[in-house]
Amino acid sequence: MSGPGAGFEYPRYDVSWLKRDVLLFANSIGCTVDELHFLYELHPNFAAFPTYPIILPFKHTDQEIIDFYKRSGAVPIPGVPKFDNRRSLDGERHIFFYKPLPPTSAGRQFEIRSKVLGVYDKGKPGSVIETEVLLVDKETGEVYSKVIGSGFAVGQGGWGGPKGPKAPTYAPPANKKPDAVFVFQTTPETAHLYRLNGDYNPLHADPEPGKKMGFGGAIMHGLFSWNSTAHGVLQCLGGSDPKNLKEYQARFASPVKPGDKLITEMWRMGNPDREGFEEVRFTVRVEGGKTVLTNGRAIIKVVGEKSKL
Repeated sequence: MSGPGAGFEYPRYDVSWLKRDVLLFANSIGCTVDELHFLYELHPNFAAFPTYPIILPFKHTDQEIIDFYKRSGAVPIPGVPKFDNRRSLDGERHIFFYKPLPPTSAGRQFEIRSKVLGVYDKGKPGSVIETEVLLVDKETGEVYSKVIGSGFAVGQGGWGGPKGPKAPTYAPPANKKPDAVFVFQTTPETAHLYRLNGDYNPLHADPEPGKKMGFGGAIMHGLFSWNSTAHGVLQCLGGSDPKNLKEYQARFASPVKPGDKLITEMWRMGNPDREGFEEVRFTVRVEGGKTVLTNGRAIIKVVGEKSKL
C-alpha cells in the first residue's frame, strides 16, 4: 500500500447481533420457506445468512434507529480532503468467509477493525476510497470475515491524488447462455424493510434526498441488491447452504428503483478445486432496463437448487 491515506486505521468499535437480527436480515433479502434454516430459530440447522456481516458497520451494537448522517460522519483520513458523506455512493464490495457466523453474538465480544487501502482521485467525477473491514472475535483474535470495499465520493475529485490501479474485471463468458437465472420482484416497501437491519440512509426512504442527487426519488440500497443477489446465487447453485459460499463480490453500476424486478444471470466457469468450489460469474439487470450489478463473482460449491438442510 502506498499513497495518501493508505494504511490509516479507523477506530475499532464493538458490534453485536441477536437471533431476531439475522431472522430480519434473511426476510429482508428474500429468503423463502424452502430455506427454513434462515427463517426459523428452532430449525436444527438455524444459521445466519453468510453475508450478514456486511450490515454490522452500519448497525454497531444498536437495537434502536440511529441518525444515519451523524453515525456515518467520516473520520478524517490524513493527507486527503474531507469528503461529504451525503454525496457518496457504494462502489464495490468483496467479502471473504473464513468462519461460520454464529446466529447470535451473545456470550462473545466482536469488533470491527478497518483500515484504508487507498484513496484515488478520479478527477471531476469524484474520488474512490478503498477499505478493508474485518469482523474479529476480540477474545481469540479470530477473523470471521473480511470485506474489501470501495466508496465513491461523487463530484469530490481533482485534489491531486493518485488515479489508482485498474480494478480487475470478471465479465461473463461471451455467447454462452447462463447456467441459472434468478428473478426477484421488489416492492415500493422493500427498502423500508431492509433498512431495519441498521442502514438508515434517508436516500432509501425519503424521496427528497434522491431528487437532490438526480435520481428522481428514493432508490434501493445498493447493498440490498448485492445481498438479495447473494441469496439468489446461493439458492440456485449452492443448495442454500452457507458453508457452500467462500467468496462473493459485485460492483454497483446503476441504481434500482423500488418496485423494479431484478434478473440475475449466472455462469459457471468450471474447474472446481479439490474441495469442490468453483468460480461463478453473474450480472444483475432491471427487467427492461439497465444493468445494476457488474463484476459479479462468487466462489461457491455448486450442488443444485433448494436447501437439503
